[in-house]
Amino acid sequence: MTEEKSACAKGFADSSIHVDVKDYYGKVLKNSSDLKSNACVPLARPIPAFIRQALKKVHPDVTARYYGCGLVVPESLGGCRILDLGSGSGRDCYVLSQLVGEKGHVTGIDMTEDQLEVARTNLDYHMKEFGYKKPNVSFVRGYIEALTEAGLEKSSFDIIISNCVVNLSPDKKRVLAEAYSVLKDGGELYFSDIYSSGRITEEIKNHKVLWGECLGGALWWKDLLRLAEEVGFSSPRLVAASVVTVDNKELQDVLGDFKFVSATYRLFKVPKGNTRPCQVIYNGDITGVEDSFEFDHQYTFKANEVVEVDGELASILTHSRFKEDFTFQPPGGPSEPCGVKPKAEVVDPFELPQKQSPGSATGGCCSTQSVTCCK
Repeated sequence: MTEEKSACAKGFADSSIHVDVKDYYGKVLKNSSDLKSNACVPLARPIPAFIRQALKKVHPDVTARYYGCGLVVPESLGGCRILDLGSGSGRDCYVLSQLVGEKGHVTGIDMTEDQLEVARTNLDYHMKEFGYKKPNVSFVRGYIEALTEAGLEKSSFDIIISNCVVNLSPDKKRVLAEAYSVLKDGGELYFSDIYSSGRITEEIKNHKVLWGECLGGALWWKDLLRLAEEVGFSSPRLVAASVVTVDNKELQDVLGDFKFVSATYRLFKVPKGNTRPCQVIYNGDITGVEDSFEFDHQYTFKANEVVEVDGELASILTHSRFKEDFTFQPPGGPSEPCGVKPKAEVVDPFELPQKQSPGSATGGCCSTQSVTCCK
């Protein structure tokens, strides 16, 4: 794909917000220490050793220009085609490059040329570091609201990730709809983002620094549930959440009583139905989580143990890349098929951190000990 073809989507032009965000991430922020809030917060999940090892191989120049808010490395990635929305300097792409292997591929899309330049400049370094004969990473300049117009094919990706980027878009529903369009059937959108305790006021939305700091454009978490359903995704499954605090008094005065949380959700493009739940047995074959696979905040699968799941999760597991990792049987015995139960439990992400073990948090996502901190 040529630079001219990918430079901008046909029929999609910069809004004032896009211009401000490109300026903020291309010119104002030179490294993570320039951030004016701590939207980059400690995660509530420990980082697996194999991911820490992959992170160590990422070039320091890429890490220095990285701004994200969560752990965006889902499981079972070998050979997958992955798209990173708002890939920035490319850190997540280069971590995932190692996990999908030479037979897989990672595409990063970003609208900020300064960030893309950092990512592309370090492509050859990483391929040599990983021992790959040919690159399995590519970068496209474009908008996350216009993926197909940027040249990305419909139904072409197994997984889409995003790290603290959706909040920077003025049209969240269009982002979700485009993601749904380019995902294969059974594909997953696995992403971390900043969410608010209510619908943000116009004053906050119009504050350039707060928008750049991933707070002014934060979506009310309940609106995510609504928009995901409208687009066609399964109900968002909450994986982890960490409360965001704002220490800057000037910014806090503008924010008032609004609260914020960094949360990771997983959404799937799978058929919907309304029948029964199912019993599943995890076979323990997924790299890095052989003994115990934490799918979301509600379900952790221990190898070879029988677990009854809600019907929606049964549909997700049977129609996604996880199908071969589980044995399925109905609650009453092996003679009846699994099915789909109505929607799973809805959890307030602001309440989840209170339930999580205080000793399980990792280092802040802007640090070198973390996998992730808004691009």
